[in-house]
Amino acid sequence: MKDADGAVTYEITATIESELVERYERYMVYRHIPDLMATGCFTSASFSRSAVGRYRIRYEARDREHLDRYLANHASETREDFAKHLPSGAVVDREVWDVLKLFEN
Repeated sequence: MKDADGAVTYEITATIESELVERYERYMVYRHIPDLMATGCFTSASFSRSAVGRYRIRYEARDREHLDRYLANHASETREDFAKHLPSGAVVDREVWDVLKLFEN
């Protein structure tokens, strides 16, 4: 166990209509997540599915400053691109988590 040193998780959950699942997954893997990682604001990301049409994307930032930089300088552009590729059929929720402790093997 170690201190998180201010690390922050930016978590997005998405519910996608079944007919859009393949397009959504392809867009997220080959465009959206790489675009967010290219901002330099995040150290890692994970893309998970709990059921068909139900997803979680977690972006890890070193600290709140890095997340705030993403939100101020990049979020509107990446959200507009998302809306252009999936103008309907997607419900997205965003939440910020302060990482309290890290446990690693």
